[in-house]
Amino acid sequence: MKFKAEIDVMPLDALLDPQGKAVTSSMKTVGLEAIEGVRIGKHIRLFVEANSEEEAGTKVDEACKKILSNQIMESYTYSLEKA
Repeated sequence: MKFKAEIDVMPLDALLDPQGKAVTSSMKTVGLEAIEGVRIGKHIRLFVEANSEEEAGTKVDEACKKILSNQIMESYTYSLEKA
């Protein structure tokens, strides 16, 4: 069975996000003062072949831990659906 995973990787809240801070600052210069606290992360979509949703989740979780995120600086969440 094939599953589609949608993964979001974000910097940990306790860490500075220089890119997000720069975007937040830019919002003010274009008249969007009401927008604040921007955090910039990454979105990853991948497909995984697995016998069950549980197995697919295990594979996606392993990929996130080993390659797709730096667990010292980032957190991740994902969702799965049949492809």
